[in-house]
Amino acid sequence: MAELTLMKNAAEQQLAAEWTAAKAKLPGAAPLRAAAFETFAKAGLPHRRVEEWKYTDLRALMREAKPLAVRPDAAAFATLGETDAGLGDLDARRIVIADGYLAPGWTDLNESDPGITIVELMAWLGEADLFRLNSIPDAARKDIAVSLNTAFMTGGVVIHVRKDACIERPIHLAHVFSGKTAAAIYPRSIVIVEPGARLMLIESHEGPDGIDYQANTALQIFAGDGAHVDHVKVTREGDTALHISSLMADVGAHARFNTFGYTTGGGVVRNQLFLRFGGEGTVANIRGATLLKGRQHADTTLVVDHAAAGCQSREVFKSVLDDESRGIFQGKIVVRPGAQKTDAKMASHALMLSDEAEADNKPELEIFADDVQCGHGATAGDLDEDLLFYLRARGIPSAEAEALLIQAFVGEAIEGVEHAGLREALIEAVQAWLKARG
Repeated sequence: MAELTLMKNAAEQQLAAEWTAAKAKLPGAAPLRAAAFETFAKAGLPHRRVEEWKYTDLRALMREAKPLAVRPDAAAFATLGETDAGLGDLDARRIVIADGYLAPGWTDLNESDPGITIVELMAWLGEADLFRLNSIPDAARKDIAVSLNTAFMTGGVVIHVRKDACIERPIHLAHVFSGKTAAAIYPRSIVIVEPGARLMLIESHEGPDGIDYQANTALQIFAGDGAHVDHVKVTREGDTALHISSLMADVGAHARFNTFGYTTGGGVVRNQLFLRFGGEGTVANIRGATLLKGRQHADTTLVVDHAAAGCQSREVFKSVLDDESRGIFQGKIVVRPGAQKTDAKMASHALMLSDEAEADNKPELEIFADDVQCGHGATAGDLDEDLLFYLRARGIPSAEAEALLIQAFVGEAIEGVEHAGLREALIEAVQAWLKARG
C-alpha cells in the first residue's frame, strides 16, 4: 500500500526554513534537537484528526510560523523592571525571561542561599547533562509542541534545590514578550527538587496586545522522594497571541505536588500538563481557573499517570466563558498495572455567561489495576437564577450579584493555593477581570 504524504502548509514550511537557518546557531544538545525536529517533520502540526488536539486544530489555527525571536538588547531588558504579572507586592525571587532569553540585571541569580542554585539553561546544557532534559513522561514524548520546543529552545533557567532544603521565598519565573513585531519564542526551564526539599514556583507569561506573537514554552519538574512542590502558572498574554505551554513533572514517593493554572490572556491558549507519579504515597492537587471573553480560545489538556501504588490526586478545573469564547478541558487519569490503592478524582465545570460561548469537556479514565477509587465529572451551565434573585432581593445590584456568584464559582479552585499572599493576589486578579467585564 502506498504511503500517504501530508502536504505541508505555509506554517510547516516556514518552521522547516527556520530550522534550516537556525540549527547550526542554536547552542547545546544538537542530536536531541535534531531528533525532536525530525519528529515534527514526519507528523506535521497537530490537527483535528489527532485525538489529543481535536478541539484545538493547530494546523488550522496557526496559519503562519513567526520567525525566531532574537535576543533583546540591553535597552529592551532595562524596560522589564516592573514585571509582576499582576501579582502585586508578592515577595518573590524574580527571574525574568524575555523573548525566550534570560534577562541579566533583572534576575536574582546570585542571592546567597546554600539550599538552591540557579544557572542559565545554555550554560547547564554545556555540562552535557542531557539525561534530565530527555526524561519526559511518555505522553509528552510524542507531543509535537514539546518536540518543537526541544528543537528551538533558546533559553531559560535550571533551578536545583538541595536535599532537605526549605526555600522560604517563592521563585518567580517571569516570561515576557518585549518585541515590537511578531516573533516566536521557545523558553525551556528545568526544576530539580531533591528528596525532602520544599519549593514554591510561580510562572507568569505576559505580552502586549495587538501583536500576534507565538509562545511555545516548556517546564520540567523533578520532585524527589518526600519533596513538597507548589507550582502556580499565570497566563496574561496579549489578546492576539498564540500560547502553548507544556508542564512535565516526574514526582517521587511520599511527595506533595500542587499545581494551579490561572488563564485570562491570549488569543489561543493551550495548557498541557503531563504528570507522572513514580513513587508510592504521593498526594497531588491539580487545579485551574480560566476566565475568557471575546473570541478567546483556551484548551487545558491533562494526563495524570499513576505509575505507583497508594497515590492520591485531585483535579478541579473551573472555566468562566463570556461572549463567543471557547473553553476546552481534556483530562485523562491513567492507572498503571500494580498501582493499587490509587485514589483519583477529576472534575471540570464551565460557567456560561453567553449563549454564544462554547465549552467542551472530555474526561477519561484508563485503569489497569483493580483495587482503586477513580471518578470524574463534568458540568456546564449558566448562573443560578434562584441565587441571583436571592441576592437582588436583598438590594444587591444585578451586576454585583453576578460578580459575587462568579467569584464564588472560581474561588473553589483558587482555594487550593497554599500561599496566602498569592491566593489573595489571584482573588484580586479575578475581581479585576470581573470589573473590566462591567
